[in-house]
Amino acid sequence: MATVTEAATNEILVQASHPTTRHRVDLQLIASLIPDNSNVLDLGCGDGELLQMLITEKGVRGTGVEISEEGVQQCIARGVPVQHADLDEGLRDYADGSFDYVVLSQTLQAVRKPLLVLREMLRVGRRGVVSFPNFGHWRVRWMFVSSGRMPKTRSLPYEWYDTPNIHLSTVRDFEDLCKSESIRIDRALYLSGGREITFWPNLRAEIALFVVERRKD
Repeated sequence: MATVTEAATNEILVQASHPTTRHRVDLQLIASLIPDNSNVLDLGCGDGELLQMLITEKGVRGTGVEISEEGVQQCIARGVPVQHADLDEGLRDYADGSFDYVVLSQTLQAVRKPLLVLREMLRVGRRGVVSFPNFGHWRVRWMFVSSGRMPKTRSLPYEWYDTPNIHLSTVRDFEDLCKSESIRIDRALYLSGGREITFWPNLRAEIALFVVERRKD
């Protein structure tokens, strides 16, 4: 099981809050959860920032999957192995259990078939790391009530008409999905403003991060 001590998590959060930090705080936490020399697949890898960090700092064997041509080109420029593909079509190019870890970093809410992607992630990977913006955050709820409009927050900065996020969910929604799919949550971390949230995460967390795996019983 992937574990990060509370002290280590706090150290990462402190470092990430420094104005000279190079990486998103959730990416640093994801990197801390993945052991050295692992075999990693990053789904929706974007510009390859996380994979480059993992390859350079942790010696992983990493591959990314990205749908945008711009993202693919940025990965290539970073020297990150990448496949140009649509996650909604599945991961048929990869055999069962091909990877130690499969990452979905703020990608699940942007795909058309999140359940298919989640199932495929745990088919090809022994463990998955999933992060997403929490639509149950109190600020999101307040904006709905007070303005009657789709909310814009730090973790959801887009207008309703140009957002890539098409399947928004809350912490509780994801927990319910894991239960219905017999997925075990090994670790959960909740963030707000670069700080870890330890209570009422469905109300107080802006970003949720889970380490998951298929139940073996």
